[in-house]
This record gives sequence, C-alpha cells and structure tokens, in this order.
Amino acid sequence: MIRRRAFLSWLPLALASPRLLAAETRVRFGMTPAFLHDQHGLLADWRQYMEKRIGRRVEFVQRDSYRETMDLLRLEKIDFAWICDYPYVHLRKVVRLLAVPIYGGKPHYQAYLIVPASDVHTAELRQLKGRVFAYADPYSNTGYLAPRFQLKQQAEDPAQFFGKTFFTYSHRKLIDAVASGLAHGASVDSYVWDTLNRLKPEVTRRTRIVERSPAYGFPPLVAHRSVGQPLFLEMQQMLLSMKNDPEGQALLARLNLDGFGIEQDALYDPVAEMMRAFGEV
Repeated sequence: MIRRRAFLSWLPLALASPRLLAAETRVRFGMTPAFLHDQHGLLADWRQYMEKRIGRRVEFVQRDSYRETMDLLRLEKIDFAWICDYPYVHLRKVVRLLAVPIYGGKPHYQAYLIVPASDVHTAELRQLKGRVFAYADPYSNTGYLAPRFQLKQQAEDPAQFFGKTFFTYSHRKLIDAVASGLAHGASVDSYVWDTLNRLKPEVTRRTRIVERSPAYGFPPLVAHRSVGQPLFLEMQQMLLSMKNDPEGQALLARLNLDGFGIEQDALYDPVAEMMRAFGEV
C-alpha cells in the first residue's frame, strides 16, 4: 500500500511535460546598483516576461554594493547577473558573457563628470583638486576606476588629490549628492544619468555635465560558468529576441535600451588596461 501511494504521488511528475518540469527550476538573477533600484515595477514586469519565455521561475536578487553581487557569483548563489564592466573583468574566470545591452545603437556607455548646476566655472577634473568628490562604489568603472585613472594619467595621486571623498554605493545617489551640493563633483554612469534625466529631469537639471569619457563596453549580463549550456542559450535567446515582440519592446523602452546583443570579450579590454595601471590585473 505504501509503495502504491508513493508511485501515485510520483506519477503526476512523470507525466508532466519537460516544459512544466523546467518551471520548477528557479533561476536566480543578480542586480547591482548599476540599475536604477527604484524601478521595482519594471523589475516585476521583466521577471514575468522572463518566466513566460523560458518556462522557469525567476528570482531577482538585488544587493546594495557591487562586491556583494560579485561574492554571490563566486559562491554560486546566483546563476546570472547584470554587473558593471569593472567587476566583469575581475570575474572573467567565474562568469561568461551572456549578452550586452545596446544603448544609443551601440554596446557602449561613458563616464560623465558632473558638478552642481550652480558651479559655472569648473571645466575639467583637475579643477576639483582639494574639493569634495563622491564615488559610486569601489568596483564601479565610471564611478571610481575611470576618474582615478584619469588623474593618474595626469601625474596626480588619486588618493591625495581631493580634499575629501565618500561612496554613495549607487549612481542615482551619486547624482543626488552632486545635485544637493553634498559633493562638488562626481563621475557617473552616462546610462543612469540619461535615464534619470528622462524620468526625473528636476533632479538632473541641478547638475551640469563637464566632461564625457571615451566609450567603454556597456555593463554586461553574465552567467556563472556552472550554468548549463541549454539554460544559457534559453536566457540568451530570450534577451536577444526582446526587440522582436511588442511586450519585449515595451520593456526595452522602459529600460531605456535598444535591445541586447552578443559581443566579444575584447570589448572590455580598455577596462583591464586601466586596472593594470593600479596593479589589479
């Protein structure tokens, strides 16, 4: 009788389609502060879109620092993540490129050097010497590595150049810090500034863009190397095909992206070069 009950309890699973069985597999997707964290409704809709396309339960895992998401990847606590280009170079042996966002028709973004709108005199980074400068995160390219590399190229010591520095752990908070006058300057992710400028121009208009950096490879979506090839390809195809259906197009518009593409790892070599200047690679 016990064996019969065990068989009957197992039978529905045995008869279920592979697609339904796949739905029982949870996909864990990490998000860093490179994404605007207050877009909770958008994340909920994107999660539902992913679940419908791949037939699996998707869980977004948000953390407040890049390092926390990097640690989750190292410990295999998440399967996929949208991370900054700087952490990606750190994690090349742990993850592989899944897809790269296409922004303004290209897989690139920039660092914007911003100051308060009331500062009409500052025209370059070196004019902020001895002043208060805000950084995004110790593992942010545009919000930490890039401005420090720029100073190093100008024969300045980044550790001694500013009068005071602090971290906001979010590009949105970085913009707020400059807009409010809490910092005299900051280097911010162009995608975040541009997106916030579209959503809340009353915030960005209190800042002024002073310099624009060279183009860097856009913060990528990655998969842990333990993720099997079938799931990897499912997720990749889902992202690549978003631009081809109305629901995906609507989500991309809300993400302020044109779509996702497949790029070569060399896209991130310029970041690796900057890291070498600080002995990190």
